[in-house]
Amino acid sequence: MSYQLSEINTAIRTDVAGFLRQCDEAYHKRVEAAADKIMERMELSPIVLLSGPSGSGKTTTAMKVEEELRKRGITAHTISLDNYFKTLDRKTAPRTPEGDIDFESPECLDMELLDETFTKLSKGEEVIIPRFEFARQMRNDAKGWALKLGKNEIAIFEGIHALGPGIAGPHPEATKLYISARSNVMDGDTLQFKGTWMRLTRRAVRDYNFRGTDVVETLAMWANVRRGEKLYISPYKNTADIMLDSSLPYEPSVMKNYALPMLKAVPAENARRSELLELIAAFDKFEPIDPALVAKNSLIREFIGGGSYKYK
Repeated sequence: MSYQLSEINTAIRTDVAGFLRQCDEAYHKRVEAAADKIMERMELSPIVLLSGPSGSGKTTTAMKVEEELRKRGITAHTISLDNYFKTLDRKTAPRTPEGDIDFESPECLDMELLDETFTKLSKGEEVIIPRFEFARQMRNDAKGWALKLGKNEIAIFEGIHALGPGIAGPHPEATKLYISARSNVMDGDTLQFKGTWMRLTRRAVRDYNFRGTDVVETLAMWANVRRGEKLYISPYKNTADIMLDSSLPYEPSVMKNYALPMLKAVPAENARRSELLELIAAFDKFEPIDPALVAKNSLIREFIGGGSYKYK
């Protein structure tokens, strides 16, 4: 799917509030369809595996799916796969070709514990969901919490590796959901804004707002993030039972308010400078939208803040 730049700008000039509402409603329909599919497959498994690359909006989408399932009488529990990271051992940790610790690698996850967790939950048995402490780079099982699924309950395990062979492989009965900002913005037949640019922007804005990471540092990490996507995420997206596009046509017009000052401040000697200049030029083609007009439950509130959802 793709959007047309001229249609976006015309809609913003004509009725910006109506345009925002229309885009959010279209995304909501995709979430509703995902919830319906999950319900259809509940008899096969109470486990849902939600995957997608960085910046795809996995966390908000999981919350929205929970809401839709609740309307249908189903209680969903969302668990981040980050809690299944192994305690970091620098001697045995996977490495990138450059020799750095590869935090994108599925080898960082405790696959045996995940397999055991899925099996027990599917049998109606109680499990302890662990807690990973990023500040100490260690798993603290003492801070875990107990979970046992009832008749109308499911567990959504959300993370970049959820569809990989080490996690989904032993449990083909689980419902698999893949999410990403997949749509480009075109001007006729000419590409104007890539879906991957939107994900990079989401991550850069989120990292700056909530993680104390400036855009230069985010850019430095992005190459390995993209490498990890190509190795560990993209090869398995076509195994998904549900494909969900998280892109919103109004997003570049909102994000330019945050992204342009950050991008323009990147030093000229930065290795990605040429791409950044291309991205800056692309943002300049969109009519701006005041972020205050964005709904509190919009997916992009995950990245810009000020939303109604509470993120851990």
